[in-house]
Amino acid sequence: MPVRLWGRRVNRRAGLNFALVTTAFWGVWGAFAGRPAENGFPDTLVYVVWAFTMIPPALYALWHIGWRPEHDRRALACGALIGFTGAGGQMLLFHALRTGPSYLIFPIIALSPLVTIALSVGWLKERVGLIGALGIALALLSLPLFDYEPGGKASGFGVAWFLYALIILLAWGVQAFFMKLANRSMTAESIFVYMTITGLALIPVAIYMTDFSQPINYGWSGPGLAAITQILNAVGALTIVYAFRYGKAIVVSPLTNAGAPLITALIALALVHVLPLPLKLAGMALAFIAAALLAIEPEESA
Repeated sequence: MPVRLWGRRVNRRAGLNFALVTTAFWGVWGAFAGRPAENGFPDTLVYVVWAFTMIPPALYALWHIGWRPEHDRRALACGALIGFTGAGGQMLLFHALRTGPSYLIFPIIALSPLVTIALSVGWLKERVGLIGALGIALALLSLPLFDYEPGGKASGFGVAWFLYALIILLAWGVQAFFMKLANRSMTAESIFVYMTITGLALIPVAIYMTDFSQPINYGWSGPGLAAITQILNAVGALTIVYAFRYGKAIVVSPLTNAGAPLITALIALALVHVLPLPLKLAGMALAFIAAALLAIEPEESA
C-alpha cells in the first residue's frame, strides 16, 4: 500500500525518486564544492558554512512534523549516531588529507556502501534481484576509478592516513545503514534535525583546526560561494533521509554514491573542456550503467 509523506500518498518508488534528487543535487554540488577552497577559503571553514546551511532544510522538516521531533532514548541515540558518524567522518577527512595522499584516500572511503550493504543484508534481510545486484556490483567497481591517479605513490606518508580512511569508510557506511534502520521507528524529519544538531556541534572543532595565520578569503568568492554550493549538499542530505525511509538501503547507497560522481564529472568536463584519463572514463561508463540498472530494479511490495 502507498505510504504517506507530509499528508500525501507516496508510491513504492518514492525511495528511488528521492535518491535521484539527492544524486542530482550532490552531483552539481560536487562539481563546484572545491571552488571556495581554490579561492582561499579553507575547507574547515567550508564545513562551518555547510553546518549552517543545514538549518533551513531542518526548519522546513521541523515545520512538517509540528515542531515536535521524537526525543525518546532510541530517537536520541539513533539521531546522535547518524549525525556524528556523518559529520565526524567529514571532520576526520580534513586531517586524513593533511597526512596522506588524496588519490588513495578517496578510493578507499568511496567503498563505504560495502559496509551499508553488508549490514543491510545481514541485519535487515534486504534482498535485490539480478538486475539490482548487477547494478550494485558495477557501482562499487566504478567508485575507485573516479579518484584513481595512475603513477601515484604513497611512500613517505606513513600508515596513519590509511587508518583514518578506513575509519571514515566505516563511519559513513554505518551512518547510511542506521539512517535506514532509524526510519523504521522515527520520522525522517527528526533524523535530519539530529543530523543538523550534531553538525553544528562540531563547528568549534572545525574552527580549532583552521589555520588563521594564513590569508583567508572572506569575500563572495569564499564564504558566499561556499553557501551557494553547500545548500545543495544540505538539501540532498534531507532527501537522502527520505530515500532511505522509502527505498532499500542496498539500492539507495550505491545509486547515490555512483550517480553523483557521474554528474560531477560530466559538469566538470563541460566547464574545463578536458578529456579525462581512460580509467576515469571507464568509471563514468560503469556508473552510468549502474544508475540505469538500479533505476529499473523493481521495488519490493511495501
